[in-house]
Amino acid sequence: MKRAPRPAAGRREKRAQATSQEDAVETLRRRIDAIDRALVALLNERAGHAVALGRIKKTRGLPIYQPAREEEVLGNVQGCNGGPLEDAALRRLFERIIDESRRIERTGTAEPTGGS
Repeated sequence: MKRAPRPAAGRREKRAQATSQEDAVETLRRRIDAIDRALVALLNERAGHAVALGRIKKTRGLPIYQPAREEEVLGNVQGCNGGPLEDAALRRLFERIIDESRRIERTGTAEPTGGS
């Protein structure tokens, strides 16, 4: 059985809907890109503080690795988590951030930048 040809208005509506969805995708991607840039700036600011903290710890003879403080940081970020990230996911992200901060504290410098 043959289908009746679709009216031109229906095809135009489908194209308009597809274009609208593509626009929404691009808008969301631009927002994510902007957030990523802000995250990079904040992570670098945090890294700068880690370098300074590492110098102070070295001067005072304090250990770089302080597990109680790391647990405090992880508890703080999980405590302010409103989702949609699960606490476990946020914990994994911050464990990695803390690992890098600890590395920077030890070396006293961040690695050279690779981008802009």
